[in-house]
Amino acid sequence: MWFIKILKVRPAFSLLAVKPRFLTSQANISEKSIDLYQQQYERDAWTNLTPKIVSHLDRNLHLRHNHPLCTIRKKIVKYFYGAYLSPRGNPLFSVYDNLPPVVTTEQNFDNLLIPKDHPSRAKSDCYYINKDHLLRAHTTAHQVELIQAGLDNFLVVGDVYRRDEIDGTHYPVFHQMDGVRIIHQDKLFERTPELKVFETSYKTHLSQDTSAISACIDQQKQPCHTLEAVKLCEHEMKRTLVGMVKELFGDKIQYRWVETYFPFTQPSWELEIYFNNNWLEILGCGITRNEILERSGVDNSIAYAFGVGLERLAMVLFDIPDIRLFWSTDSGFLNQFKDDKIVKYKPISVYPQCVNDLSFWLPEDLSIETFSVNDFYDMVRNVGGEVVEQVTLIDKFKHPKSGKSSLCFRIVYRHMERTLTQAEVNVIHAKIGAEMVKDFNVVIR
Repeated sequence: MWFIKILKVRPAFSLLAVKPRFLTSQANISEKSIDLYQQQYERDAWTNLTPKIVSHLDRNLHLRHNHPLCTIRKKIVKYFYGAYLSPRGNPLFSVYDNLPPVVTTEQNFDNLLIPKDHPSRAKSDCYYINKDHLLRAHTTAHQVELIQAGLDNFLVVGDVYRRDEIDGTHYPVFHQMDGVRIIHQDKLFERTPELKVFETSYKTHLSQDTSAISACIDQQKQPCHTLEAVKLCEHEMKRTLVGMVKELFGDKIQYRWVETYFPFTQPSWELEIYFNNNWLEILGCGITRNEILERSGVDNSIAYAFGVGLERLAMVLFDIPDIRLFWSTDSGFLNQFKDDKIVKYKPISVYPQCVNDLSFWLPEDLSIETFSVNDFYDMVRNVGGEVVEQVTLIDKFKHPKSGKSSLCFRIVYRHMERTLTQAEVNVIHAKIGAEMVKDFNVVIR
């Protein structure tokens, strides 16, 4: 998932319906509860939120003036402001870039028709506060609440949280922009009013629960939509998103559309560009599932939605080699970016790596298959912080006689702003080993 998508009377927009983040997280983690944004959440078996992740709340890199992520955000918002105007010349799109990251599982999954058995729901993939609440895994989590508030055209920008591997392109906190445009039948078929958004028999299809059916990958259209409606909406969506990409990368950029699958859009595509001799995925998009619109109180309309990762765009456009740099407070990094201009990053210096391996025997109740590597990655982040550049599983072994399982990880350490000594690294590495023994009951080899 992108990983982040009217005749019937709809409620007027209210700030009470869309909660702005005017409060800081004021986080407090205790043995029994977690306090975030003046709300207390009881811990349970699903709780896996760590102090390291909590420390990133309210950093709001996408709102920090002259930060590369802020520059990308501004350029995309400006493009959409100009692409869609009301008859009076005002922008049709509204922007929400300060919504709280704490959402319910209903917002993050159920409202978006994500199946109950979808791997994205796993405890190993998300940061859960408890079984009912988590830090949003995508800004698409706010899509339904904004549609229910009466919005037809909007962008949502914010920080999202996913448990992931450790390397130069992955980080547990990153930033996304989601966009939604709802087009009413009268507007879509303004010149051909005899055409309709829905097939005359569509209601018989809506009674069927398709949220868990992989067969909804049909790339032509949803059963409820007429082919004419889908093609018109698809054409507008692709024209708009290609225009956005050209605004960022220039008119001569090569691009292609690749069919894909998302639970909340059908049909769905990824947009790829040819950059530095490689095809790069830039965004995901598609025609919003009508079940989402219908349950949100929208009728006689069709919509498109898209999601784009700001770090991915910024790393390419600014030539930033390591995703950790976005979190740097070093003036040598930040002062390179001014006046919302896209410039190529110049490394402050190239500091050497320190490489240490960590091997351990798993306890008898864990196997290579059941051990969660994302749990290990989180623990390494908590202990090692930003000096951990990469973690790679380099060996796994099952003893033929004892049946015990062993894993070996290679941990690469590198500070972004100074040279690390091997002695410093050894201290951190020893702490990681000690935490593994304490938390996972492993035996260090």
